[in-house]
Amino acid sequence: MSATITASQVNELRAKTGQGMMECKKMLVETGGDLGKAIEEFRKKGVKSSITERATSEGRVQVGVSNDGKTAAAVSVHCNTDFTAKSDPVLKILDAAVAKLLKDPTANLMEDAEIKANLTAVAQTTGENVQLGKAVAVNNPGGAAGAYIYSITNKIAVLLSLNGKVNDDLIKSLGGHIAFAKPLGMTRDAVPADLVAKERELAVEQAKATGKPQQIAEKIAEGKLNAFFAERVLLDQEFFNAQAFKGSVSAMLKNSGAELVKYELVEVGR
Repeated sequence: MSATITASQVNELRAKTGQGMMECKKMLVETGGDLGKAIEEFRKKGVKSSITERATSEGRVQVGVSNDGKTAAAVSVHCNTDFTAKSDPVLKILDAAVAKLLKDPTANLMEDAEIKANLTAVAQTTGENVQLGKAVAVNNPGGAAGAYIYSITNKIAVLLSLNGKVNDDLIKSLGGHIAFAKPLGMTRDAVPADLVAKERELAVEQAKATGKPQQIAEKIAEGKLNAFFAERVLLDQEFFNAQAFKGSVSAMLKNSGAELVKYELVEVGR
């Protein structure tokens, strides 16, 4: 009795090999529905190893903001070449994905049948590993949401949820800083506790190695930790454009009369 071959099995084999639907279905029938064996048989016939194993170092990010300015969304697609990243099919996938998130910020695009099918179609046409990257939205009914994209490459974007006085210049400035500085998180609490503990221990040992007693070494370590946070935590970081504002990001927000509630960084390769 032959195995029943499902559409999802066929689509998975198509995505992994770049072969046509009928070829994939036939191969699955021949291998009794065993995906691993089907891939192996394709390789024996000269089909290169799974396209999903190819590094997706290229790609593109798209953003959008709802008409009421309360929701912002960003989606990335990863692939193998810049040519494919800039192609119309990929741009259409990105536009559709962003629209879906703006309509429903909680939507799971990884399981969206339409997007999965379109990604598979591009992979088949190009022979590349074309995958949905990060897909995220921020929603702030009581404040504002904004989006920044680094338009020179279209490979990095930042979503912002803000309260208070918000305008396009603030969104551009803060988004640009986050894209440039790539902080570990918004506040010190966002930094993994084990990483903080390791830095503190290292700083104490360095101070003790110079002959400082334990109590003094610990005080020195706290000073070094403050410097550590100033490099990695968004609100502690010095604003990247000192000509526009000299001081921390926290001070810049306060000066603007705004409060940052949340941010999301979306970047090709991350």
